[in-house]
Amino acid sequence: MCGIAGFVGPGTDADLVGMRDALLHRGPDDAGVWAGTLPTGGRDNIPVRLGFRRLAIIDLEGGHQPMETADGDLVIVFNGEIYNAPELRTALEQAGHRFRTDHSDTEALLHAYREWGEGMVERLNGMFAFALLDRRRGRLFLARDRFGKKPLFYAETPGGLAFASEARALLRHPAVSGDLDHTALIKYFAYGFVPGPRTIHRAIRKLPGGCTMVWDLAAARGEVREYWAYRMVPDDPPPGGPERWAEDLRGLLDRAVERRLMSDVPLGFFLSGGVDSTAVVALAARRMGGAALKTFTIGFREPSFDESGFAEDAARHYGTEHRCKVLDLDTAAALIPDLLRRIDDPIADPSLLPTHLLSVFARERVTVALSGDGSDELFAGYDTFDALGAARLYHGLVPRPLHRLAEAAAARLPRSDRNMSFDFKLRRALRGLGEAPAHWMPSWLGPAAVGELAGLFGAPQAAAEVYEEAEALWHASASRDDIDRSLEFYGRYYLGENMLTKIDRASMLTSLEVRSPFLDRDVVDYVRRLPAAVKLHGRTLGVVGGTRKWILRKALAPLVPAGVLERRKKGFGIPLGRWLRHLPAPPAEAASRIGLDPAWLAARWDEHRRGAADHRNLLWAWTALAHALDGNAAASDAPGAGPRPAPVQAASIPEPAGRVSRPS
Repeated sequence: MCGIAGFVGPGTDADLVGMRDALLHRGPDDAGVWAGTLPTGGRDNIPVRLGFRRLAIIDLEGGHQPMETADGDLVIVFNGEIYNAPELRTALEQAGHRFRTDHSDTEALLHAYREWGEGMVERLNGMFAFALLDRRRGRLFLARDRFGKKPLFYAETPGGLAFASEARALLRHPAVSGDLDHTALIKYFAYGFVPGPRTIHRAIRKLPGGCTMVWDLAAARGEVREYWAYRMVPDDPPPGGPERWAEDLRGLLDRAVERRLMSDVPLGFFLSGGVDSTAVVALAARRMGGAALKTFTIGFREPSFDESGFAEDAARHYGTEHRCKVLDLDTAAALIPDLLRRIDDPIADPSLLPTHLLSVFARERVTVALSGDGSDELFAGYDTFDALGAARLYHGLVPRPLHRLAEAAAARLPRSDRNMSFDFKLRRALRGLGEAPAHWMPSWLGPAAVGELAGLFGAPQAAAEVYEEAEALWHASASRDDIDRSLEFYGRYYLGENMLTKIDRASMLTSLEVRSPFLDRDVVDYVRRLPAAVKLHGRTLGVVGGTRKWILRKALAPLVPAGVLERRKKGFGIPLGRWLRHLPAPPAEAASRIGLDPAWLAARWDEHRRGAADHRNLLWAWTALAHALDGNAAASDAPGAGPRPAPVQAASIPEPAGRVSRPS
């Protein structure tokens, strides 16, 4: 697990080292750089520089990067873990490849590219972002794992390309501008994240999950290709029925956990006591014994948010070495400014706070942690899936004027700070039901409704433009089932752009690697073929009720206590509504500087603090954004960095510290 950075074209060794060392938290154990020039076509001697920071996990002695092949033709910087590297290595050795390291997955990537070319990414089972320089062909090959668990940002520069694991590292390059993008800001408040390939900066793009880019050095041009997309396959179910599917699923998950136990450093587990994290611990305990497992959880003083008792019960059941830490308002207030300033491309998920504290807590004893993330996006585990049947019925029967009356009545309900309280869920549900079906999920999940965006930005916003990514995905689905279509939204956007970004930043800021067995390639490919009806099972008249994650619960029944399987999802929420009444608001000038209406925001803060309205998600989104922009501006002002971010522009996004290694 590491941080990578580099560029093709103009720039200096000092620029590269500055970019690389902005990623120190991602790789405190080792550092390296590579610099050279490539004669290509009519543009001779094109400079290329690659930088690397290492968090040593696998092959501690042999994994130094940048890594070259013996002939020097290929050079790679790689962030991630390839869980099927042993199998790939065996296949490559049988094909005649000779390895110099003992068991480095980085070297496996170099040989895989030489054997299979760009198609090698389709053979990888893991989380990864890498840049591979093909010196003979004059190409830089960038790739990102299927869901985008490991980040990769890039920016075109005059005559070249720069890339890095974090946007703020890119801002250290003198040719990368920090100007903000108006469209991206709107989408951030609508979704709670900036949907890729956009970022909050006009000049910087995200390579989407499941994509590669080939940058031709001679032509100074890149081409992005999608090699995989999270799509349901409703017409090709696996053989058998629910009994066989549950058995197969249990076996696939067992193998996925086994792969992720591979580590040359101490390893532990995040444990909430819910179905997903308990399943991972249960499967690991079968192989290692419960007493060998270190488990960690976060608790809260507010009972409706606290799951620590359930986690302790699960730890006791499997006999793990368990530890718990409590997150309260005082701890959060002390944590928020520095954490949010370091988040990079902003996200508005408040569970970032407990996830980071959990990572800090676990990192005291381990370097790798396994989590249950990804399960809800695969098996329809969220409350929003319960609403789909009723939403379809409501959408067809309730006229617009009656809907507005229902919203007005819900707005008068007393406010509760409890986790997922009835009034909160009702207002959220009605907000989404005012939109087209393709917009339900983002409008239910996002911090600001379309009408609120008009007040925030001082101009009306069209829902079709605000939610264009979700709408395109909805209509492109091969399935006509609302559950399948919603699962695709969760997998592509909510998981890929929000949850995995949160986990990556929260953990890597403290140099902890987090692995997600539910996102194993074989598990995902099997689950997306399963019918929607076994994920959300047994709804009355196809509209209400039903058991979420039914097939997963069935698969885990021999391993996990019934009390855990029968629990409803609680979520990793925090008492945000109450805490925001005590936390300071960002200064008004910060809003004015990026084109937001400070008076409108001040009114929302006042309503929330008086208990007249519940604006928790909107106000947190603004708090997170303000701190992130402040942190990115500071990164831009660092020595050798590019220009400080300028005021927002309305144009849309256009589609020494280490030895320098040089090739002979």
